[in-house]
Amino acid sequence: MHQNDSTRRQFLGLAGGAAVLGAVPIVTMRPAEATPAELASAIRSVTGGAAVKTGKVKLDVPPLVENGNTVPLLVSVANPMAPEDHVRSIHVFNEKNPQPNIANFYLGPHSGRAQVSTRIRLADSQKIVAIARLSDGSFWSVSVEVIVTLAACTEEVI
Repeated sequence: MHQNDSTRRQFLGLAGGAAVLGAVPIVTMRPAEATPAELASAIRSVTGGAAVKTGKVKLDVPPLVENGNTVPLLVSVANPMAPEDHVRSIHVFNEKNPQPNIANFYLGPHSGRAQVSTRIRLADSQKIVAIARLSDGSFWSVSVEVIVTLAACTEEVI
């Protein structure tokens, strides 16, 4: 056996070990649902701790949802969309999904109107919060309770 063969075998052994380690998924443990503290933290990260007033924002979401896999929602803000006074962003949060901040929409005066719609997944019955940031730096919000009869992300084991 030559010195070269020994070096080659060591290299192949190390490369094989690295390949096996690369194939092993790294799992990080996350809570199955957000906590009220995580919801408050997510809202604080958007608002920077500024006061959030109630009003101006309307959240249309069914109060009773049969299937949490696809829940329609529409957020609108009663505010002009003029260059000097407009809605800059709309953020949607939920109370119990793994990620509390589920949608961020950025608008400008050329958006036409302050209205966005999407579909979301809800893991369980919970509170949905929509917050709008206006061009003057103020924040406005609304929250709605949604009852989900069949939660998203569940599978029946037979």
